[in-house]
Amino acid sequence: MNLLVVNSGSSSLKLRILDDADALVDEADVSDWDGDPAPLDDLLGKVEAVVHRVVHGGDHFDGATRVDDAVEAKIEELVPLAPLHQPRALELIRHSRRGELPVIACFDTSFHRTIPAAAATYALPAEWRRRWNLRKFGFHGLSHSYVASRAASLLGLAPGELRLVSCHLGAGASVCAVDRGRSVDTSMGFTPLDGLVMATRSGSVDPGLLVWLQTGGGLTAGEIGDGIEHQAGLLGLSERSGDIREILAGRAGGDERCRLAFDVYVHRLTGEITRMAAALGGLDAIVFTGGVGEHSAQVRAAVCNRLAWLGLELHAEGNDQLVPDSIVSTPTSVIRVCVVTSREDLAMAAQARSLLAAL
Repeated sequence: MNLLVVNSGSSSLKLRILDDADALVDEADVSDWDGDPAPLDDLLGKVEAVVHRVVHGGDHFDGATRVDDAVEAKIEELVPLAPLHQPRALELIRHSRRGELPVIACFDTSFHRTIPAAAATYALPAEWRRRWNLRKFGFHGLSHSYVASRAASLLGLAPGELRLVSCHLGAGASVCAVDRGRSVDTSMGFTPLDGLVMATRSGSVDPGLLVWLQTGGGLTAGEIGDGIEHQAGLLGLSERSGDIREILAGRAGGDERCRLAFDVYVHRLTGEITRMAAALGGLDAIVFTGGVGEHSAQVRAAVCNRLAWLGLELHAEGNDQLVPDSIVSTPTSVIRVCVVTSREDLAMAAQARSLLAAL
């Protein structure tokens, strides 16, 4: 069975056709994607099923699910919690369902269903928590689950033998504490806005500051939402770009705003990694993935140098001259460091095949 794996982002679209052995049959990538589902049309005739990545599954979904009208309606209910991603994924799903092919949804939140209550519960009024199901959901689960397994393989261990922190660093970014194959904490929360500094998203902000922006600053909820979603992060700090490559170039050229943006980014990332290590009760490995994690030697070096007190030793040459899916720590490093190419498509295909076999 050939599967069309559809990975939609807020501004990009990745399409992969995989055969039964996970060999790549065909592919198409659309950068600066405007949400048009038309790129699917050339590939739908070559497959027996379609698999979609959906960012937010809420409490409704704990694994891959075949999409019918009821499932589609549940996905739509969650649009306000992931407004950059959910509407576009939903449009692609609807486009796929116009034919007769089975359509499967895989959710980024599913991997984090194992996070214990102590890590998932917000200290908010009980009535609010019950009324709106306010809790940490976590995101990037498809990526975190795949790279945790792949890193274990690189290290010659079974996933059940490893405590690691997975760092998915792209335009969106999160870290995840993976304890012997299970997510036990992560930096994103109720929405994908929480946690790390991202390209245009603020990450964690004092909630009192956001209240003040309304009561004292006179901003509307819509203006605040747009600001922390689209105008903050690296873009807001540098006043130049949300692209880490532009930040690094500006920093090298003496731009103090870019220097500050880089420093804040690394500071927050390092802090979240150590918080995840505490959730794990120890740390065996760190794995970097995503566009920044895979391609920015400078970010990896800055983070690892700040974690040297943990006994982490980065192999400088290996880090600078990276071979995909490799170990970049020294042989004597107490904590191993891996860089892994994220293959969310493989994780999605595996989930979809298991579901279809059971139907």
